[in-house]
Amino acid sequence: MKNFFIVMLLSCASLCSMAQNDYVPSKENLQAREWFQDNKFGMFIHWGLYSILGRGEWVMNNENISVTDYTKLEQQFNPVNFNAHDWVALAKRAGMRYITLVTRHHDGFSMWDTKYSDFNIMHTPYHKDIVKQMVDECHRQNMKIFLYYSLLDWHRDDYSYWTGRTGKGTGRTQKGKWSDYIQFMKNQLTELLTNYGKIDGIWFDGYWDQTPEEGKDRKDTLYADWHIRELYDLIHRLQPQCMVGNNHHLTPLAGEDFQMFEGDVPGKNTNGLNFQEISQLPLETCATLNNSWGYNAKDKHYKTLQQIVDLLVNAAGSNGNLLLNIGPKADGTIPQPFVEKLDSMGAWMKTYGESIYDTRGGYLPLQNWGAVTQKGDKLFVHILNNSTDSVTLTVGNSSGNLFYAFKKAYLLNDKKTIIPVKKGNNSDSISFKSIPVTPQKPDAVIVVEKRKMIML
Repeated sequence: MKNFFIVMLLSCASLCSMAQNDYVPSKENLQAREWFQDNKFGMFIHWGLYSILGRGEWVMNNENISVTDYTKLEQQFNPVNFNAHDWVALAKRAGMRYITLVTRHHDGFSMWDTKYSDFNIMHTPYHKDIVKQMVDECHRQNMKIFLYYSLLDWHRDDYSYWTGRTGKGTGRTQKGKWSDYIQFMKNQLTELLTNYGKIDGIWFDGYWDQTPEEGKDRKDTLYADWHIRELYDLIHRLQPQCMVGNNHHLTPLAGEDFQMFEGDVPGKNTNGLNFQEISQLPLETCATLNNSWGYNAKDKHYKTLQQIVDLLVNAAGSNGNLLLNIGPKADGTIPQPFVEKLDSMGAWMKTYGESIYDTRGGYLPLQNWGAVTQKGDKLFVHILNNSTDSVTLTVGNSSGNLFYAFKKAYLLNDKKTIIPVKKGNNSDSISFKSIPVTPQKPDAVIVVEKRKMIML
């Protein structure tokens, strides 16, 4: 076993070398990355056996439920009200362009008809392949589909729970072979990428189980060899366009196609989970619609429209996407507050989606008053709060013999209300009065059109 579990200290230099690798993404993969960056807004779905207990997706670990007792939940899972069409349609109404579905969470339960584990949806009274239904419906409704897959497992004996830091209280005493677990994951990933048609991405989670507790004094010590590049290469070989991401909270590893930030926009770390530098890969923020990922019957802390808009705009202004999570009930219904919040977001996107889709961030870092997105000759100035009386922008962006001059500014919601603008002394900046926002109208979007000039 010593060959499989060697304690290694990963220095900053080694992390950098892992990021600078020989992985060359395919043409199809590069096109998928471009689509991903253009479409900005996705739905995350955490749903599984844990939904029965209604205390979040970590309930097995948090309450030290034994494998024997937890497995009994299989006989109670019968989501007769699940309707894949309605779930996908809800995401579309909200203005979301892709869905990331949990196929197997840390409890080890597989939501599809897998040949490599008896702990799966086909052994429940429901006896129907959830993944197939969701993937097929996404294909029908032209919705991109990503599949979440947990690297760690609180159920299996061949997962290295004795070196990990979670799942210690689930009653396992046998220590299986780590090589068997690696092969198990390869087998399941092969199923997901060969039996369900086109898959747009694989979203890994759980890598952090084999590193010390997250914290400001973190040292990235790896307790088990994940064979991570083998997993990535397998995915790219089976479906070259498929994007790979890993929620490890680290600098991107070799073979990854997008970078995740849990609970924060890129560059922020208010939740103590994001220790990575921002890379050149497409970026994504994942966040919950309330305070829970899996269904939690007591969690009524639903985000307001203003909070959701702030998240999406700040993510886009930071050149990233927002993956917003819902936690359906065990019977297959989506709690009504989730539906109402997403529908209100859909109404907002009908008016303001132009300032989100197909845009890029980076014109300005996030400001105390809001954020800026850009597309072509337009800047979209998002006023998200009433912290300032005026906004100043630099528009004279020289580049060789080309520069951009200010053309006009107006409100996006009606495209008629002209915003009076004051030019700077050298015509390289403009300023205008801020627009008040309210909880009902949380984002005053001002379109600033630029005119490209040629200096002869």
